Amino acid sequence: MDQFIVSARKYRPATFDMVVGQRAITNTLKNAIRTKHLAQSFLFCGPRGVGKTTCARILAKTINCENITENIEACNACESCLSFNRSHSFNVHELDAASNNSVDGIRTLIDQVRIPPQVGNYKVYIIDEVHMLSQQAFNAFLKTLEEPPAYAKFILATTEKHKIIPTILSRCQIFDFARIKTDDITKQLAYVAEKEGVDAETHGLHIISQKADGAMRDALSIFDQIVSFTGNKLSYKQVIENLNVLDYDYFFRMTDLILEEKTTEMLLLVDDIIQKGFEGADFISGYGTHLRNLLVSKDPATVKLIETSEDIQKKYIDQTDKAPALFLMNALEINNKADATYKNSSNKRLTLELALLQMAAHVKKKA
Repeated sequence: MDQFIVSARKYRPATFDMVVGQRAITNTLKNAIRTKHLAQSFLFCGPRGVGKTTCARILAKTINCENITENIEACNACESCLSFNRSHSFNVHELDAASNNSVDGIRTLIDQVRIPPQVGNYKVYIIDEVHMLSQQAFNAFLKTLEEPPAYAKFILATTEKHKIIPTILSRCQIFDFARIKTDDITKQLAYVAEKEGVDAETHGLHIISQKADGAMRDALSIFDQIVSFTGNKLSYKQVIENLNVLDYDYFFRMTDLILEEKTTEMLLLVDDIIQKGFEGADFISGYGTHLRNLLVSKDPATVKLIETSEDIQKKYIDQTDKAPALFLMNALEINNKADATYKNSSNKRLTLELALLQMAAHVKKKA
């Protein structure tokens, strides 16, 4: 039986061009290698799962390659590349500051820095979650970071840049990694699904992308979880059931009922949602996003701000034609007030129902 490899590892980018959603940073790093203007120390910061450690490893491998291609990619054939691929490279050292945050760990690293590389041009030290280092460890590291040997490169990665002392920040070239766009995550998931022989619906992949909140690693973990549950077919319905996400259809139906002032049907739909195990808070949060999406659909220039598939975007455009702008603004305000008071309400269901009834009462106030 073949050993299962999680998608986040199996499809981890091996070159700068394969990194998803960080084109500006990867182009800058490639140009720095091409022109041989490499900084001594780098700080990669940003949310979890966006490619910080991956880019650090690609950079470490590429600058030590003996035959870098014209596109600034490692050759995967030289001794340095082969040892890196086997995880036996003596030139690349990784330290997890979360579990090695004492001054002793940094002193050991400083001792290693004194030894020049035997193969390749650089010794690269990747320190993950660097903000977890103690004050004493930062101070011990400072001198080495300020005056390192020419062959030493330091790549620090963190999710919390504000916790790093200014004297460290001033000695690093800082790269801010952004959350990956939903569309970019969806395209990568579609690629992985194709490679794995999974028949995946685009709507379902979009829901996974939104749930991942900009983190590619989280998206791939969710993808693996759902494929384990569904097999080789991944549908929109299976995704929302597995992730306990409210279907888009509920929000579209509720809006239609509010616009038609069908209060009885509105209350019955609320009951249906609650009977299916969803909290009122889930609906209020999701409906706020729905109302916002309807509002931005009023202008063709802002439709692109809706992070969903083209089919769903079209549904928003169709529904927003029936919803006056003033009604949407009032509904958003009512929804936000319900969101703020829901947690402390003694009768949570009533809070939700009252908010929806208030929205229906504003329908006749035309924009």
